[in-house]
Formats: sequence, C-alpha cells, structure tokens
Amino acid sequence: MTDRAPHPRLPGNLLDPGQRLADRTESWPVRSTTEEYRHPFLSLALDTVEAPDGASFQRVYVRHLGAVGVVALDDDGRVLLLEQYRHPARSRLVQLPAGVLDRADEDPMDTAVRELAEEADLTAREWTPLLRMFSSPGFSDEHWYVYLARGLEPVPRAQRYERIHEEADMTRVWAPLAEAVRAALDGQITDAMAVGGVLAASARGGHP
Repeated sequence: MTDRAPHPRLPGNLLDPGQRLADRTESWPVRSTTEEYRHPFLSLALDTVEAPDGASFQRVYVRHLGAVGVVALDDDGRVLLLEQYRHPARSRLVQLPAGVLDRADEDPMDTAVRELAEEADLTAREWTPLLRMFSSPGFSDEHWYVYLARGLEPVPRAQRYERIHEEADMTRVWAPLAEAVRAALDGQITDAMAVGGVLAASARGGHP
C-alpha cells in the first residue's frame, strides 16, 4: 500500500486518488487456540494472538458457518419481509428470508434458494449477489451473503416446507421497497441483514 497523504486538518490520511475502499485479507499469528464450547450451529474459541509488535493478547470469539439472506422483489417493486420472534432480542423483528449454511463447503447460493422456498414458499428465476457482510467481526467470524431475487413464483402447496418453532409463528408482509428503506432509516427495522439488504437493493434501483 502506498503512503497516504495526511488529512490537511484532521487526524488520519486521505484515500489515494483512483483508489477504491476495500477490506484486505490479513491474519496475525495465533499462538494457541482453545475450544471453550461447541454446538451444531456454532462454537466458542479462545485464541492467543501475536500482534505485529510481538506482544500477545487473547480474543474470545464465536465461530459460525455463515448465513444467507434474500431480498425478494415482486414485479411491482414490493419486498417480502418476515415478522419473526427472536428470543435473544426479546422482540418480533422485521427480517429477510434467511438461514444458516448447513456445511462449511455449502454454496451460499444453494442455501439462499433453499431458504426462500422454506421460509417464504417462493422460487425465483433471477438471482443476483447483493452484499457480503460480517455480522459482528469484533466477536464472531460469522459472515453473510445477501442475494436479490426476482421473477418470483409460489411453491406448489404440496411441496411447501412445514415450519416449526419460531418459524411456525412467522408472518409475511409485502411492502414497497421505499417504505422498507424509510423504516430502516427511521430505526423501525433494526435487523442488520434486513437494513443492509433493503438499502443495497434501493441503491441499485431494485435491479441487479
């Protein structure tokens, strides 16, 4: 990376002309790892990490296979949102159709297709990658893939998935994309994947 010019008045440096902002893959050495807890969906790890200056420190974090979300838009620009009880938040949140990867090597696109069918009783002819996100990189390696789905059709009733637990109590609502954006910006929708997904879809004009 080239040396960046300092900001003329404030702490920090200026983005180089023509350079695009982007995350960079980087991994500091790990002296030791201890698995503190394991569950089929996640595990809790304690790493002793070595910093570039040679000092070491410990970080505890959640390991997770990752998840997907789907911004499903109908032909009239309405987005499908799910109202679902989430126990850790003690709230019924407005969310996207979403779900976790079953295996570390599962194609996120396959997961998205499955989750849209299972949670929304929908299939889609057009699939476009929309976002890739870390959910909370300060304490978890969980990453999300969000897709835009168009050309929607209902799953035949005989082939629909039987939902259980929180999913059995979900309600589905179709809202204009502009209304979903308004709710996100007003703090009425607080689920991070839903907020990011609807804003990204709006920024693209609802198109790939």
